Amino acid sequence: MHVFEELKRRDSMYAVTDDALADALEKNEMTFYLGIDPTGESMHVGHLAVYMLARRLQAAGHRPILLVGGGTGLIGDPSGKSEERTLLDLEETLAYGERIATQIRRLVPQAQIVNNYDWLKTYDILTFLRDIGKHFGINAMLAKDSVRSRLETGISFTEFSYQIVQALDFLHLYKTHDCTLQIGAQDQWGNITAGLDLIRKVCGPASKAYAMVIPLLTRPDGTKFGKTAGEAVWLDAEKTSPYAFYQFWINQADADIVSLMKRFSEMPLSDIETLAAKAEEAPHLRIAQKTLAEEMTALVHGQKALEQAKNITEALFENALERLSEAELEMGFAGVKSATLSDSMSLVDALVELGLAPSKREARTLIANRAITVNGERETDDTCILDARHALYGRFTVVRRGKKEYGVLKRR
Repeated sequence: MHVFEELKRRDSMYAVTDDALADALEKNEMTFYLGIDPTGESMHVGHLAVYMLARRLQAAGHRPILLVGGGTGLIGDPSGKSEERTLLDLEETLAYGERIATQIRRLVPQAQIVNNYDWLKTYDILTFLRDIGKHFGINAMLAKDSVRSRLETGISFTEFSYQIVQALDFLHLYKTHDCTLQIGAQDQWGNITAGLDLIRKVCGPASKAYAMVIPLLTRPDGTKFGKTAGEAVWLDAEKTSPYAFYQFWINQADADIVSLMKRFSEMPLSDIETLAAKAEEAPHLRIAQKTLAEEMTALVHGQKALEQAKNITEALFENALERLSEAELEMGFAGVKSATLSDSMSLVDALVELGLAPSKREARTLIANRAITVNGERETDDTCILDARHALYGRFTVVRRGKKEYGVLKRR
């Protein structure tokens, strides 16, 4: 199947600027680019879909350039924002850029990585305004969705100018790397097409370049995909552990999982259809969710981290904490309610301290009703004292209420 048709069938194409792109992708080896501004330490799950698009294009024989926006990150993209971004300083942006580059290098290993600060820093204000700014009409700029949506709430000249600077990136890569295609998410359409206009005006009407954007991933309630309990699911293992990342995919709804597999998995479409049929027959097994969780965790964090995530999942399900290493215990209970223990604490007090019981009276009732375990063992003695004997690896005492509510006492 040709890559253009496959992308359609995978629901990974929202718009292209020219139907001739299909033939160009089939007949030529094209250089394309994908950019991201380093406005934080890490990308999140919502960024993954467009990098999967880059992987598919690369697998079809096309050459990727992954751009880190060390320059554009200093300005701030108004797309999808209702108010001005807080501006970062150069040191922050370049440091974030290095971390982002490490992540995208794992996602698309053979890609060329560039930082637009390297060429944007060479422009002085007069050269920029004369040679680049003169090609942009104010009316056209105001018509872009990213700008129009901000006119009532306000937009600074800095963010208003963002589309010009991103367009300059496309022009630079077109002239220096023969890059003829920019890809991105749906909300980048205005910025990307500004680059196409600039290429035609500077290089002549015969110049040929293209744009392709994918649909934004959203949940049924309209919130962005990649958010859980109001927090982003990060690709950085220090911000979202591989176990939590794995669980994010495991917990996807049955109604969404086939669509997510089309967008994210590199399994052939025929295999996804077969897997979907099996999942429908036995939804309780969550076959599709586990398959996607394994593929994404291995891609983002590596095989070793995947095995740890699976081991933690199985040990928690089977209530077999003794099977977990110290590192796995720490990963598995990162983000769980915790309290610091310097010496000892009664189990009743621990349940209240960890938020697993609203009162000491309720705590004693839970213990009497056999609803509490300590390190995987049922505890029915409401006079139990938790001390160093209960500390796994001398550090962790894991208290569980029912099947899924956990708390951890951490010894100093």
